[in-house]
Amino acid sequence: MLYSQLFGKTLREDPKDEAFDSAKLLMRGGFVDKLSAGVFTFLPLGLRVLKNIENIIREEMEAVGGQEILMPVLHPKENWEKTGRWQTLDILFRLKTGEGGSEFALGPTHEEVVTPLAGKYQISYKDLPFSVFQIQTKFRDEPRPKSGLLRGREFMMKDLYSFHTDEKDLDKYYEKVAVAYEKILKRLGLADVTYKTYASGGSFSKYSHEFQTVVPSGEDTIYLCEKCKIAVSKEIIAEQNTCPNCGSKDFKEKKAIEVGNIFKLMTKFSDVFNLTYADKDNVQKKVLMGCYGFGLSRAMAAVVEVCHDEKGIIWPEEVAPFDIHLISLPGGEEEAEKVYLELRKKREVLWDDRDVTPGQKFADADLIGCPMRVIVSAKSLAGGGFEVKRRSDAAGTISKNIDF
Repeated sequence: MLYSQLFGKTLREDPKDEAFDSAKLLMRGGFVDKLSAGVFTFLPLGLRVLKNIENIIREEMEAVGGQEILMPVLHPKENWEKTGRWQTLDILFRLKTGEGGSEFALGPTHEEVVTPLAGKYQISYKDLPFSVFQIQTKFRDEPRPKSGLLRGREFMMKDLYSFHTDEKDLDKYYEKVAVAYEKILKRLGLADVTYKTYASGGSFSKYSHEFQTVVPSGEDTIYLCEKCKIAVSKEIIAEQNTCPNCGSKDFKEKKAIEVGNIFKLMTKFSDVFNLTYADKDNVQKKVLMGCYGFGLSRAMAAVVEVCHDEKGIIWPEEVAPFDIHLISLPGGEEEAEKVYLELRKKREVLWDDRDVTPGQKFADADLIGCPMRVIVSAKSLAGGGFEVKRRSDAAGTISKNIDF
């Protein structure tokens, strides 16, 4: 990709009214543009990052047997009335189709859709377990969408739903997804600062689990058990003041961002929509369910909150919009084109071919944060090749080899 043709520009100053580093850097770097509070356009750089996160999540969900589907955003009012959430869910967007028309909700989650969907097919014990997932835009009428991508009214999320004959089978799959989430977090560069956190199970079960990324600017408060390194949410501490895993009372308070969660729904929605399966004796029994959410746009912001310095973003390799940021300086333009054409055969490359000062090119490269930088100039060529450095390194080395 030629930088001169890239849609979207970097900004020299932080945008106003943005408190979070991720919002400032993503907007300054030309990754996203804010249309209104909690509503963002993903520009080419940002969309590339979002797609990389999407691909990581898709691969890990397919690895645990998830089958991808895509459900509607518009949900009939009747489905939400059946579960009692039409009136009680305060973040639900509601709308009508014309004067006196039907009422719908904009989907904040999809239990009200996926459960009756599964019920349209005659399920036997031989069909279970199975799981389906989607990666889709969600809508929530957030009362305080002032955290950039961390708390949006419109956002990208992966939601997976699993279906089981009994709780033992549900528990087994629940743990399998938890391990898959750990793999996702490792690939996103967040594993070392993210904790599987005990949280309330609500009306579904005793506990659910959140995956909380520790950052000083986090909106949530979690408590790390000093003995077993498990985290618990603020509500669990208030209820029992002990670690659910080991019983310790020795905790350290941390601020964090929730990037994912897993719930055992049990028969909460199966009861409402009469979702059953036929057992070996052809007796109808209720299907047990689990749900597993992971925020793509929120994870993108969390990565930036963790992976940045005073100059800009430092993207992990699997997430970065480009593998290599190629910079041509005076005297190196012709050779830079050769390097670009060779590199792009194997890698994703952004070539800064603009007619601007070296200082502006370096500043933009620091802000955008691709993992590797290659500089071609008269000076580097006189030294035997071109300068190669990682975004996280202070200095580079001269190399003739472009096989990296």
